[in-house]
Amino acid sequence: MALLELKNLHVALEDGTEIVKGVDLSVDTNQIHAVMGPNGSGKSTLAYALMGHPAYKITEGQILFDGEDVTELEADERAQRGLFLAFQYPHAIPGVTVTSFLRSAINAVRKARNGGEDDPVKIKDFRVDMLAAMEKLKVPRELAQRYLNDGFSGGEKKRVEILQMAMLKPRMAVLDETDSGLDIDALKTVAQGVRELVGEETGALVITHYQRILNYVQPDFVHVFVDGRIVEEGGPELAHKLEAEGYEGFGAANGRSNGSNA
Repeated sequence: MALLELKNLHVALEDGTEIVKGVDLSVDTNQIHAVMGPNGSGKSTLAYALMGHPAYKITEGQILFDGEDVTELEADERAQRGLFLAFQYPHAIPGVTVTSFLRSAINAVRKARNGGEDDPVKIKDFRVDMLAAMEKLKVPRELAQRYLNDGFSGGEKKRVEILQMAMLKPRMAVLDETDSGLDIDALKTVAQGVRELVGEETGALVITHYQRILNYVQPDFVHVFVDGRIVEEGGPELAHKLEAEGYEGFGAANGRSNGSNA
């Protein structure tokens, strides 16, 4: 059983419009999967549905995480179990510093994993870990005392999201168009953070429409996503084929391959 399993997942908007139309996907620990599709194909809807965004309704199918059906759980409950979403457009939270946000998030996860009892991280330990992670991910120290994403550049927002990922150590990281708007240095930093996170207890799902981030992340499996469906699956070479030929050769009518290790 894989860490994250989607079984015949259908997702609709609040007005009933179906966007995701029956997705089967499995992502295990020590694996990086890439979902590639054109704009408007439903990739971000899939990501938001995975995290329990209330604007997206799961009308059919299941989301299993570590064997547990989390389809009906709220977003914070999924996060406490180890699901993490890096947004395409991270939101600003005026009045809350990066440091305060990170420490609160870590303490919430620690409390959930400790059966509801408070288990706050020691301030000294938190600071040591945060500064080490900031240095490794090239996050300027001055950002720690600024309000989260408030006035940040695109690259700063994405670096801070990868910092969150490094500090929270989720079991499954979902990155929605994280490469959007990044220069090459920021792109390499993001990819480094993903590669370092993935291991024996952690997997990652990278959602993108460009192949360039995959040059650095180096996925194990690639899934082509068109019109709300996975229409083809393969290894890293599939991403290069998409880069060379585009999405025109792929369509929902082509069906999807079976037997993916996804």
